[in-house]
Formats: sequence, structure tokens, C-alpha cells
Amino acid sequence: MPREEVHDVVVVGAGIGGLAAATALAAAGRDTVCLEARERVGGRALSTPAPGGALDLGATWFWDGERRIAELAARLGVETFDQHLAGDTVLQDVTGVHRLPGNLIDGPARRFTAGADALAHGLAAELPAQSLRLGTPVTAIRRSDKGDGGALDVHTPDAVLHAEHVVLAVPPALALARIDLGAELPAQLVRLARKTPVWMGAVAKVVAHYPGAFWREASLAGAAISRTGPLRELHDISGPGGRPAVLFGFAPAQFVGPGFENAARSQLGRLFGPAAAEPESLRVQDWSDEHWTSPPAVHRLADYSLFGHDLYQQPALGGRLHWASTETAPDHTGHMEGALAAAERAAHAVLSPSPTRAVPAPWPLPTRTRGR
Repeated sequence: MPREEVHDVVVVGAGIGGLAAATALAAAGRDTVCLEARERVGGRALSTPAPGGALDLGATWFWDGERRIAELAARLGVETFDQHLAGDTVLQDVTGVHRLPGNLIDGPARRFTAGADALAHGLAAELPAQSLRLGTPVTAIRRSDKGDGGALDVHTPDAVLHAEHVVLAVPPALALARIDLGAELPAQLVRLARKTPVWMGAVAKVVAHYPGAFWREASLAGAAISRTGPLRELHDISGPGGRPAVLFGFAPAQFVGPGFENAARSQLGRLFGPAAAEPESLRVQDWSDEHWTSPPAVHRLADYSLFGHDLYQQPALGGRLHWASTETAPDHTGHMEGALAAAERAAHAVLSPSPTRAVPAPWPLPTRTRGR
């Protein structure tokens, strides 16, 4: 028999949004457990150490006006620096490779010196002992049969967690694909969740690490657009002062297969010179192949107008099931800022029966603005 537990709130997913919701609710005095299927925190914020810094294999930037993420980084002591912008752009099309004056792709943005997942590790460190459980996938969420006003039961492989509220901090389409939510969700909500794209879910990120940022010596920004591929959009994501020296490109995940890495190296060489074809290391992070990020056939989910849909702004299952992934945020959707905004909304909704109890959130509470 699975063991049984009773908690105020169960948060599903230990990405930036899930951890932010969990820390805010725990700080408000709620008995909160955060369940993560992976053996790590961060979700789509994933960084790997490199000499002089870190390589971001997922989330990378934040922008002006994204005050929640800026405040969170400052509070956690996570150092940031400006995105490199200087230099010219490279355009690749069927006629060849062309150099265009100025950086036509990148805009002012900031990066995290220790990698974007430093935010997740900082938040996780603030949670009470034993409240974060890695390697714990949720298999089902159902209304409780204990007759206590419609609370929810969260099933894992070895336990049933009985909770007043559940915060789903995973992409809606992933939740529908991996978690048995029973037959009580409204049909319109089920259709919406199944069709909502997963941000970055159909993309592979190719990260090339070099001994030095040689392209800067040629007055190139490391920014490129290709109409032929396999990499379609490229950026310089080197660390402060160009160390570690890194170029990365986005590719449709369908391109990943035999010969893909060699094709990526060859394209880097055509865009930035022979040295670019010989990185010290080349990492391919195919997010479509991540079982706990993307549902099957994620590349078919293409209706981005569903992001931040009104149905995600209201709790389901009698006001007890709350959506808290970046896909559900009306503003800054797809960004870490969007994940924090969704987490903020979910935390406030959980505490709304007690209006005098403020949410001690790990972000400021700004006036809502439209994000990029």
C-alpha cells in the first residue's frame, strides 16, 4: 500500500515557477511540498559548468521591464551581466553568407554569470527541509474521496499526498500527457491544455564552446540568421569578458538525428570562419526529447495564441487546481519572468481564502505590462 500524507499544498514541478510558488507559500506558513520528476531542479533552466562560468542549455536571458526576475536574482545574490551586442550580423541564405552592418538580432538583455539555473538552486535552498522531493513523478491528481470538501489527492509511485490545493507548474500539454487528471476537468479546458504549445519544447539548442571569442576580433557580434539551416538563429552567449567563449544556435528538433552535429559544425564554420567548425565541445540539448518537458508530437503544437488563455487564470476543480507554468502567463509568456508571474498568481489564489495573509513572494509585485 502506498503511504499517505496530508499537506496544505502540493506543487508539481521544480522549475523556476514551481520553486517560486513553493517558497512563497511555505513562507506564508502553508505546509507545502514540491514534487519534481527529474533528479534536478530548474526545469527548462539548465546550465553546465565551464571554465570561467557556465553554459546555458535552456533559458538564458532576461530583459528590461522584467522586474520579478531582476529582483529575484538580486535577492538571491545571483550576479548578472549585459549581453554582448557589439559587432556585425551574419545572414545565410540560398545565395551564400552575407555580412550585415551592426547587430540586427540581439537587443539589450542581461545574463546570469553562474548560469540561469542558479536561480533555481537558490530558491530550492530556501525551502524547508524535506519539502523538495526529486525523482518523484506525479502519476495522477484526483478529487479526494475523504469527504472533506473536495480536496485533491496527488498520486506518486509510492505515495498519495492529500492536499487542499495543487499548483501545476509544468506545461499544460505535458500535464495532460503525463498525469491522469481524471474526467472532472471541463472539456474546454482539456482541449485547451492539449493544444497549448510548450515553449522551447520543439527546439534543440546547440552550444559550442571555444578557447576564445575569436569572432569578436573580426568585429562580428556572433549573431546570425540562417534560412537554410540546420541552425536557424545564432547568438553569442559568452560569459563576462568573453569567457567562457560560446556560440549557440536554435534548430527545429526534427532536424536532430544522424549527421546533425557534423552539419552544425560545418554551418558554424561557414558563418564565422574555419575556427568555428572546431569547438572544444559541442552540446546538443534537444528539448523535444525531454520526457519531463515535452509531450509526444510536441512539434505539432503551434497555436501560440493559446498562451496565457483566460481559462488558465482561474483555478480548476473547485478552485483547488492552479496553473503556474510560463505558458499560462498572459505577460512575458515563455520567459522566466512569465513563470514567476504565473507562480505569483497561483500563490495568491491559494491564499485568497485568507485575504489578510499576504504572500511574501520572492519577486516584486509590479503593475502588469506586456512582455516580449
